[in-house]
Amino acid sequence: MQNETNLPRKRRQPSRLIEVDAWIDSSIWRAYHAFVAWWEGVTIVSRKFRARGVNRVLVEVACEGLTLGLVGFVILFALAQPAIKMTRNGLPQESDYSVQFLDKHGEEIGRRGILRAAAVPIDEMPDSFIKALLATEDRRFFDHFGIDFLGLMRAMTVNAQAGGVVQGGSTLTQQLAKNLFLTNERSLDRKIKEAFLALWLESHYSKRQILAMYLDRAYMGGGSFGAAAASEFYFGKNIRDVSLAEAAMLAGLFKAPAKYAPHINLPAARARANEVLTNMVQANFLTEGQVIAARRQPATAIDRSSTPSPDYFLDYAFEEVQRIAQKSGMKQRNFTARTTIDLDLQKLADEAVEYNLRQYGKTYDVGEAAMVVLASDGSVRAIVGGRDYGVSQFNRATRALRQPGSSFKVYVYATAMQEGMKPSDTIVDSPLTIGKWSPQNYGRSFAGRVTLANALARSLNVPAVKLYQKVGFDNTVKTAKAMGIESNLRGDKTMALGTSEVTVMDQATAYTVFANGGMNPNRHAIQQLMDPSGKVLWDARHDMPARQRVLSEQATGYMNEMLVGVTERGTARKAQLTMTRVGGKTGTTQSYRDGWFVGFTGNYVGAVWFGNDSFAPTNRLTGGSLPALTWQRFMEAAHKNVELKPIPFIENPFPAKSDKVAEAGGDSSGPAAPETLSRKTQDVLADIAEQFDQMKPLDPEQLASAASSAGAAAPARSQ
Repeated sequence: MQNETNLPRKRRQPSRLIEVDAWIDSSIWRAYHAFVAWWEGVTIVSRKFRARGVNRVLVEVACEGLTLGLVGFVILFALAQPAIKMTRNGLPQESDYSVQFLDKHGEEIGRRGILRAAAVPIDEMPDSFIKALLATEDRRFFDHFGIDFLGLMRAMTVNAQAGGVVQGGSTLTQQLAKNLFLTNERSLDRKIKEAFLALWLESHYSKRQILAMYLDRAYMGGGSFGAAAASEFYFGKNIRDVSLAEAAMLAGLFKAPAKYAPHINLPAARARANEVLTNMVQANFLTEGQVIAARRQPATAIDRSSTPSPDYFLDYAFEEVQRIAQKSGMKQRNFTARTTIDLDLQKLADEAVEYNLRQYGKTYDVGEAAMVVLASDGSVRAIVGGRDYGVSQFNRATRALRQPGSSFKVYVYATAMQEGMKPSDTIVDSPLTIGKWSPQNYGRSFAGRVTLANALARSLNVPAVKLYQKVGFDNTVKTAKAMGIESNLRGDKTMALGTSEVTVMDQATAYTVFANGGMNPNRHAIQQLMDPSGKVLWDARHDMPARQRVLSEQATGYMNEMLVGVTERGTARKAQLTMTRVGGKTGTTQSYRDGWFVGFTGNYVGAVWFGNDSFAPTNRLTGGSLPALTWQRFMEAAHKNVELKPIPFIENPFPAKSDKVAEAGGDSSGPAAPETLSRKTQDVLADIAEQFDQMKPLDPEQLASAASSAGAAAPARSQ
């Protein structure tokens, strides 16, 4: 054991980890010293470039400028994103359709589409017109890059001295960017987008191309787009042939076509043209002596006061032409469209709306209105999309979604009548709570048990909601859609009171079902679509879907009976006419934001809306006031010289004339009925003219034979 204890121990081998650790330590040490040596070299070299004194100030300013420039670039890039997205696919696609529109009797009423694209090239335009435009709108057009900072500073100076906006700082390129991509909204966001879009245009198109697009697409009043169309409209001549005075008047339109349109306000147009001539002299484009003749003999526009352009109707009809062409798969792009408009009725509708806005607009704090008139067969006779097309081309009759108020209740009652209920059925008008919502009547009171006819005539809200619950939300939506409502309907618990937005066109279309006896409306603004040679490509009489029944005869009769009661015993008494009984329904929304009346006779259906574009409340405007008065004023004149049709399924449709009814509109005289042939006579003459057009021309031999026969018969008659 002793020997084993004294034996020497075996030595342990060193670990490889020690070597790894040593290598790491040495590497870090060498790297550190290498970096120190490199940094010392860099420091020595940089000392040679160190600026001192004035040079250092310049370097610091340059460095700060570079930093701020990079920050500004990032901000500008972020602001430019909306403009980049708008121009991703290049210029907006213009419609390639060209349509000449005729009224129901075959007379031309306007054009839409690529008429403006067939503009006169800049090289062929008068030099005086180009100079007038540049002198007035953008004198440095060929010198700036889309944004004219010098011009902007000059405009700001002039405006500051004048104490108001006298000059604008937008270039032609910026105005074109707004016309192509943006709206007329006055906001900083729009101006930023406009600036970036102007830069994009300048980088992708030449100055001449930009000028050509501007002259081709600018709205110049009277429904005309582009200088060439405006010259034809105002002066009846080609743009190539305009005089200096006419060129100045055209150039003055770009600023405010509605204000300076010569066919509307010739003195204002001439004053504006005189300013344009002064601008040309100040820009050294012409001398004072060269413009004297134009000042002394100002331009005179064609008198178009007797033939106003139905622009809102034409916009709607143009959209319908495109829908028909696309749905039918037509490859044709140039059309002549015979429309359903009646210019006499259009004039009456414009007059009725403008009269009541002018007379009562300030009293009720209401600034806009819209109206749609349909014949009982669904043909669109008139559209008033707003007070002034020159100020706003937005069609409030076909595009504006507004709450219809109680005028929507007819769809609830129609659903109930369709399911077998009667006007004499009763319902209890008593407090009701649905969740946290408790509907109230207009007078904040309850009538107890009432008949459905009485509830509708008095426009009671609670009975309408109870009836809505009984017939079902989905069934009511289904009925409204079948009757012609195209807008999306929410179908919630408040929809019975008209909280789901619709258009004026929707309302007029749906009420046509009552006027035509319960059939679907088959609304249309186009009678025929023809190619340039006159070949009929589409005819409403043959190509529209066959009529289908929407409401049963019994349900339609019940509804017409109740709706006539609304105008005789209910909220729409001011809508009564002297020659025929009337059916209809009023509508008023919360805070008096919207006032509606939709009514019908056996001949026509009319929907009228009054309100404000800003959704601002009116001064207690109700559907039974201005809307009903406007409808009555229009219909009283529209039904003169026409063959009266009865409202289907009602008794005694044509009551004895009542002087009390004639005074319902506040102005017993009303607009004068157009002095023209009766509608029936016009239709007969139009058919005869159409047959003559379709007749084949006689051969020369037949003409000679007819002439000889006439010559031989003449002596016999004389004897």
